[in-house]
Amino acid sequence: MSPEPFSSSPVQILHNGVVCTGGAEPEVLNGNAVAWSGDRIVAVGPEAELNERFPGAARLDARGGMVLPGLINLHHHLYSAFARGLAPATPPRDFGQVLDGLWWRLDRALSPETVRLSALLGAADCIRWGCTTLFDHHASPTCIRGSLSTIAEALEEAGLSAVLCYEISDRNGHHEALAGLDENLEFIAGHQDHPSLRGTVGLHASFTVSDETLNAMAERRPEGCGCHVHVAEDRLDLQVSELAFGAAPVERLQRWGLLDERALLVHGIHLTAADRAVVADSCSVIVHCPESNANNGVGRLDVERVAAEGCTVALGTDGMSSAMLRSLRAAVLGQRAGRRDPAAGFAACPQLMTTNSTIARRFLDEPLLGEIEPGAPADLCVVDSPPPTPISADNLFGHLVYGASEAPVRHTIARGRVLLEDFRHMTLDPLAIAEEARRAAPGLWERFHAIDPARCDWLPT
Repeated sequence: MSPEPFSSSPVQILHNGVVCTGGAEPEVLNGNAVAWSGDRIVAVGPEAELNERFPGAARLDARGGMVLPGLINLHHHLYSAFARGLAPATPPRDFGQVLDGLWWRLDRALSPETVRLSALLGAADCIRWGCTTLFDHHASPTCIRGSLSTIAEALEEAGLSAVLCYEISDRNGHHEALAGLDENLEFIAGHQDHPSLRGTVGLHASFTVSDETLNAMAERRPEGCGCHVHVAEDRLDLQVSELAFGAAPVERLQRWGLLDERALLVHGIHLTAADRAVVADSCSVIVHCPESNANNGVGRLDVERVAAEGCTVALGTDGMSSAMLRSLRAAVLGQRAGRRDPAAGFAACPQLMTTNSTIARRFLDEPLLGEIEPGAPADLCVVDSPPPTPISADNLFGHLVYGASEAPVRHTIARGRVLLEDFRHMTLDPLAIAEEARRAAPGLWERFHAIDPARCDWLPT
């Protein structure tokens, strides 16, 4: 038990839970508690010892639940909040029609106010599911400038950490792509020293980004800032990239120097073996989004095969939800269904959350993020799933997949701030936000239905 770092802030103790430390070699500590002061964990140890060391500490009761590091989502779309209940005029028959008929109309219908509300709705949902750090991929073509700052303000109000980007695309014209690049660069520059909010450069997908735009991005992006991009989610990305630009997505990203350990390649379902070798050699990260892939009918990433080939694989939700443990469960079940093997999933999937922590550390300059130990950020969540059978490091993953993933979160703490206490939000009022969103939704939906489906007329003929 290490001595606590100095802090003038009052100490708080989370007790009466099963502490699961996270990290590359997680421990399960029964009868232990976690103490924090300010935004840092100061001690982890037997509850009686912490009570003796910090006799005046405020106490938060885990009520037997599983105490986990705050969860991390490596790919979210907060703007998708207003899609709930919204049906395209024509049911989509393929992925291109999903984009044309739903997402590329919804993002064009967003206003600054609905961008703000989307961020607040998503933030409240993250808190409800114990997610304290998220990587968001945003698009709002009619209000690009300042959109990332609007999202950042909402997340600061909520108390969450985030890495934000704007989705650059030529699908509505090259001028819009350059405006998206400007928005990314301005946000990155303004938040490079922020303790909990950072920026990276976002791209939609290879097939909607021209060579001219990639060249501008490569020339202007700061060294080491990273790149967050959809890659090979559907075969459409490969087919149109080859047709329009004469190269597959990974080849194009490599050509412009965008592949490195800060490259987040979301989905990666239809990458070839040669592509995966390039991804592995570059230390780029494939972000698996199993629920979204199933929802869009685009296929399934074979996590075990991709990991065995040397690729780094992480986990996201792609805007489907903010429930990371449920996404983890979906990853396991998808492996078993796809391979028709009831033993699949436990070889590679346990590493997904650990990888999320490793990647988030790089972007936020937090070497202990995602672990429960002295000096780490005080990011914690308590899943209301008291283990009904013995729990240890050896069977922890089974408890997460088959118990915790179905349970509500009792407490969420981010940077030492209690955001959710006994299932009650402390920083946001979800009911008031939902009521405000319901008033804004009819206008947004009216704009949505008035927009012609996006046209890819920028593609070469």
